[in-house]
Amino acid sequence: MVEFEVPDVDYTRYSNRQLVAVPLAVLALALLIIAGYFVITGKPVALGLAFTGGTELRIGTTDSPQEIRTTFDADVESINPVGSAENEYIVTFQPTDGDIGQQARDAGYEVISNQERSASFGADSQRQAVIGVAVAFLGMSVLVFLLFRTFVPSIAVVASAFSDIVIPVALMNVFGIELSLGTVAALLMLIGYSVDSDLLLNNHILRRRGDFYESTYRAMRTGVTMTLTSISAMTAMTIVATFFGIELLSSIGLILVFGLVADLMNTYLLNVSLLRYYKYEAISA
Repeated sequence: MVEFEVPDVDYTRYSNRQLVAVPLAVLALALLIIAGYFVITGKPVALGLAFTGGTELRIGTTDSPQEIRTTFDADVESINPVGSAENEYIVTFQPTDGDIGQQARDAGYEVISNQERSASFGADSQRQAVIGVAVAFLGMSVLVFLLFRTFVPSIAVVASAFSDIVIPVALMNVFGIELSLGTVAALLMLIGYSVDSDLLLNNHILRRRGDFYESTYRAMRTGVTMTLTSISAMTAMTIVATFFGIELLSSIGLILVFGLVADLMNTYLLNVSLLRYYKYEAISA
């Protein structure tokens, strides 16, 4: 059995400014990427079929993507090969009045699946997804403030959770991952992961006896092991889903890997620095 040993980090070698510099720089870069994407496209992240409406067609054919594109009257938005499946493609279209499925059959393509959503339905889904994420984040923030009743420890948890969502969203733009109902669920899961690891750290430092650094290391032994285990599981899921062409699961797994790696950084750099400031400077001031 392989045993993972969490290293004992000597936080006394670094000032609070040094600890907080890296997560804040990464967060600033992520916000810059999202802002740049918004300026170019008018949206903070690429929206999937569930939020824009349109048609998603999975077909079997020996034609090349270029030949597939010229087959349809409607504008083809994207053509993606299906993982391990040979000669299968997922073709997406913006909302159109034409019968896309029939056009594919007339061209001799095998129509494996055909999903259609209206633009109005997509707009409703988009609105509900935004409300869902906002309510989840707001509820988390209120709960954290009720638990700790002090500003700095509470804002440390909220800031870490915010960064854990923003960084994966920015990387979604970089890697071309669209926002779908599945990826929204992944972002909601990241809020839970983030709060879990941050509350573990805060409870060890603020509510248990012992030196600050001793308490931090105790929390790290549990939190880092837990997060690395989750990262390993999500990485394995992403690899398997990519091999078998399950695009939704591979996107969810990749987003969770991005968010969990960001959570390690935010929890044990950003959060630790804010808690150390609170315990040694804010209280004694």
